[in-house]
Amino acid sequence: MQKTILITGCSSGIGYATAQLLRQDNWRVYTSCRRAEDVERLRAEGFHSLQLDITSDEQIHTAIETVITEFGRLDALFCNAGYGQTGAAEDISRAALQEQFNTNVFGTWQCINAAIKIFRHQQHGRILVNSSILGYAAMPWRSAYVSSKFALEGLCDTLRQETHASGIHISLLEPGPIATRFRPNALVKFKQYIDVENSVHRAAYQAQLNRLQTAGAVAPFTLTAEQCASVCVRALNARKPKARYPVTVPAHLFWYLKKLLPISWLDWLCRIAVSKQGK
Repeated sequence: MQKTILITGCSSGIGYATAQLLRQDNWRVYTSCRRAEDVERLRAEGFHSLQLDITSDEQIHTAIETVITEFGRLDALFCNAGYGQTGAAEDISRAALQEQFNTNVFGTWQCINAAIKIFRHQQHGRILVNSSILGYAAMPWRSAYVSSKFALEGLCDTLRQETHASGIHISLLEPGPIATRFRPNALVKFKQYIDVENSVHRAAYQAQLNRLQTAGAVAPFTLTAEQCASVCVRALNARKPKARYPVTVPAHLFWYLKKLLPISWLDWLCRIAVSKQGK
């Protein structure tokens, strides 16, 4: 039987590439995007697509109902929507932190809660959540984003236990550097919320601005969105999906280093990893 999936955050990058590969793999793919113009573009490409801002509970429930009404079933949910708020912890305002968590954590949480009701009724379902290497390896200048991804890791680890033997499988995608529109999107939020001129981290922020405004790969071992998408497809098709799917050499490396090294050594390596992005 042909499987059906809803993917959040499909305008570009990993979500879009995964939608393409799954469609080639004979999945019925329902894409979703926050902006109406991206929805229309995907529909023009032949995708089923709907507008979904995951900060809206109403839009989340409408999206799930639309998929069920049209296809009669939902086999998988890929929670890909999110963005990165750059900035040192002491420079992150309550407003910036709330916006970061409202999308990355609360929106993802509510998408899962809406889908899991369908999965419980069906007695099967797949949930794939896009986390990050920064979901387990904290690095400087990314406090809000790191915190949001740590939260998603905790959510999925708990859900995996709460859904044990239910036919519902929870997996985390943990990418390292991937060539997407992540940096341009992060730049917008950085300029919106960070007061560079009046921060003690001003020099580091200048390096951050240079990084965010640089075109192309800025980190070693960067993979394409298509390469990351192939891991997503493998996770969604696996008979016994893994709890975690690290993507890129750094993601694999830091997973093991966190287990093996003293915390002070790991902290040093995390600082070294971003040493060209500030003091």
